[in-house]
Amino acid sequence: MMSTTASGAVYAYGACDPARDDFRPGTFPDGFIWSTATASYQIEGGWNTDGKGQSIWDVFSHTPGKVQRGDTGDVACDSYNKYREDVQLMKAMGLKHYRFSLSWPRIFPDGTLAGGVNQDGVDYYNKLINELITNGIAPIVTLYHWDLPQALHEKYGGWMDEAIVDDYHNYATFAFQTFGDRVKFWLTFNEPMVFCTHGYMTGEHAPGIQDGTMVSSLRCGHTVLKAHAKAWHTYNTTFRHLQGGKVGITLNLSWKEPRDPDLPTDVEARDRALQIFNDWFAQPIFGDGGFPPVVEESLRQLRSVMKLEGLEFSDEEKSSIRGSADFFGLNHYTTRLVANKPIDIKTQTVLESFEETPAPEWPRAQSDWLFAVQWGLRRLLTYIKEKFGDPEVYITENGWSGGDVQPPVLEDTSRMCYYMTYIDEVLKAIEEDGVKVRGYTAWSLLDNFEWAKGYTERFGLHYVDFTDPHRPRTPKQSAKFYSDIIANNGFPEEAAITNMVKDIWMKCLAPKAVKDEL
Repeated sequence: MMSTTASGAVYAYGACDPARDDFRPGTFPDGFIWSTATASYQIEGGWNTDGKGQSIWDVFSHTPGKVQRGDTGDVACDSYNKYREDVQLMKAMGLKHYRFSLSWPRIFPDGTLAGGVNQDGVDYYNKLINELITNGIAPIVTLYHWDLPQALHEKYGGWMDEAIVDDYHNYATFAFQTFGDRVKFWLTFNEPMVFCTHGYMTGEHAPGIQDGTMVSSLRCGHTVLKAHAKAWHTYNTTFRHLQGGKVGITLNLSWKEPRDPDLPTDVEARDRALQIFNDWFAQPIFGDGGFPPVVEESLRQLRSVMKLEGLEFSDEEKSSIRGSADFFGLNHYTTRLVANKPIDIKTQTVLESFEETPAPEWPRAQSDWLFAVQWGLRRLLTYIKEKFGDPEVYITENGWSGGDVQPPVLEDTSRMCYYMTYIDEVLKAIEEDGVKVRGYTAWSLLDNFEWAKGYTERFGLHYVDFTDPHRPRTPKQSAKFYSDIIANNGFPEEAAITNMVKDIWMKCLAPKAVKDEL
């Protein structure tokens, strides 16, 4: 299908472009990291077990109307009890790395060091880490994947108050001290843009704060950047020489294309969208230490109208934030077309100055925001290289959702198509564009609690039966497919996996109606 723009031009965003979309066989560099990922609240369960404190997601999911169908993470995948089984699933796939997150309130029930350490929580993560290492799997640990201790939210509004920086620093330091002898890859935060906007602006995620002025969201981002930098510097000065690890942050970046690339206002709108959604956290850390111009202008307007204070960084703070990452952690799922929208600057925000839409021909997952646009990943990786000083990039999430249907979809061809096309774009970015991509992580090892969507969306390589108290896991076809990519380190010429991909490549690039017939 073609997309006709306001200027009358026609762009085949979804049509196959041989120069862009052809399959490129080849293998990834030696030592390339293949991983899969989960997050504590999404899989662990054991929400009130063995001394764990409440998180904001415990409270949010227990509040009627906040999560679809009233689903909660109380049991989730029960990985608190079934972690050994999960490690065997990874081992069967040939995985050598696994990304998971620590639950802050499982370790510090009230969020503070002074409030005491929950030894049962520490023991759980020690057992998980040791089980992984025993089975030849290296842990990649996220310190914060959204489950803030509820006590800190009640104490001072969580990430809206800079007082939390010291609490987070104590937690991060404890984790480095306790687990850093075995953990060599750390991520300070997962997707701050998401939890700062969904949690502190739209209210659709915990803690559910609705603030259309963007002030609460911007305060959250300001605080998170300070907390991240402080933790990184502590690792750098105190632990790095002893433990030899790396510390980064994971940012969620989608790619943006101007709806009409011949229309300057659409190109400018696309650039504003990139600054807000991709550069908000990336530029302070990987750029000049400050916010991108569009964010700075929004802050200036808010200061003028609302007499805000405290949302700018001093030169010393900029210097501390700049360069505070050993690598660029990237979560990427999809692409959007961006068009300009005129606004009244006196009454509207920059977020209202553009609109984002998919092209009508892009295949959509169960998630209403997720469309398969594989070439967007390569363009994004090149953008990161050129904009942020050519950092080492670790893709820490990439995946495709299906529905919660019966019978369950175990022959998940659409997920296989997504993985093969997106992974091949990573290979092109490495080989043809010189991007320093060092690893790729499939989201997710298991079907799990998908935040406000509950269990209605399934991203897992393994099906989990949430109606069975034993939470049995069943590998989907995509688990075997991904394991074959891992075993071959990509798509070597004449390998069985490569021939299989060649056979279905063009069908995978076809519209969804065709794809479902594979």
